[in-house]
Amino acid sequence: MNVYEAVQERLACIFREFDNIFVSFSGGKDSGVLLNLCIDYIRKNHLKRKIGVFHIDYEAQYRLTTEYVDRTLSENLDIIIPYRICLPIRARCATSMFQSYWIPWEKAQRDIWVRDLPADAIHEDNHSFDFFVPGMTDSEFQEKFCFWHHQKMKAKRTCALVGIRTQESLNRWRAIHSNRNYRLFRGLPWTRELGEGVYNAYPVFDWTGEDIWVANGKFYWSYNQLYDRFYQAGLPVERMRVASPFNDWATESLKLYRVIDPNNWGRMVGRVNGVNFTGIYGGTTAMGWRNLKLPKGHTWKSYLYFLLSTLPATTRESYLAKLRTSVKFWRDKGGVLSDTTIQALKDAGVEVNVGEMTNYKTDKKPVRMEYIDDIEVDDFQYIPTYKRMCICIMKNDHMCRYMGFALTKNERERRKRVMEKYMEML
Repeated sequence: MNVYEAVQERLACIFREFDNIFVSFSGGKDSGVLLNLCIDYIRKNHLKRKIGVFHIDYEAQYRLTTEYVDRTLSENLDIIIPYRICLPIRARCATSMFQSYWIPWEKAQRDIWVRDLPADAIHEDNHSFDFFVPGMTDSEFQEKFCFWHHQKMKAKRTCALVGIRTQESLNRWRAIHSNRNYRLFRGLPWTRELGEGVYNAYPVFDWTGEDIWVANGKFYWSYNQLYDRFYQAGLPVERMRVASPFNDWATESLKLYRVIDPNNWGRMVGRVNGVNFTGIYGGTTAMGWRNLKLPKGHTWKSYLYFLLSTLPATTRESYLAKLRTSVKFWRDKGGVLSDTTIQALKDAGVEVNVGEMTNYKTDKKPVRMEYIDDIEVDDFQYIPTYKRMCICIMKNDHMCRYMGFALTKNERERRKRVMEKYMEML
């Protein structure tokens, strides 16, 4: 069985078991293929039903992406129900040292919007979302939308289809193959329960990038022609991303806007702090991404506190809180390192406390240690150093992903409260 045949079996299961289905559509290649697969499945099997198409419009994006979204959401209206979200919800921002988020479609910024509201937009003046709060995060909105849609459709079971592939990143691989105690739909590993009767499903999780483009070519599906421009610009396939242009995944390729979409670029420069600087210097030492050099007279620790002193108080405290958390983790609990890395630390005179067993499912050994200034080892990205923290600040990595951070305790608790609230409502 090839991946196309496998996805047909998964779709057969989804359309048989779920009375309410919607596709999360970003305008990218993966979600586009997933939507086309669903449309073809409905038509091929003569199903008398519709599916929702959920799209968050981030205001600032390539013109070609907007055209593709316009085209996709205006076609096949006999079997799709579009939800084009143009609301002031927070999106990650890695172009500025002063703000970790920006807010598309914010009324107070209307004069400098990158473009006007689309004709089919769901916006502040016409939406019916009882859960919406201006400034809520995009991920929080999407999660709440699932339960809202479940109730609106008076569904028995709702399935939100998401076009992620494990080949794309380690985080996406973990989303499917994590050993955490997720509740699945009838044991299917490509599903996740969000709440009673509401599930996420990832039908194309095992597709490769080649599979995506073979399917587009073989079935003559419409796709975002921005990818053609990326190819012509010499961008490697793994860096061809259609996302909010100011987040941490996009800053290195932000400069391409100036060439591919110069009209939008002019508007974006005035929209979010730091866009022009990132467009010029993204991916260079000025953004702290490659071969960052220590200024004369500084240690990495002293340089860290110098960088922190240049930031606004709230931003500075956010970084310090993550640093305190990391220091405590490595001091009290410890991370896991390979034997080679442990030996390299010992050879460099670093004091480490090596254990024999860990609760993590790995062959690596647990190590407790204090933060160090810097060290040259192959596994530098796993060692607690002040240099790594400096790189986070220089990259405007407000979440400190480079340090291995995920959601904070407060963010996890907020997510838990949301889930509990909507489970009670159901």
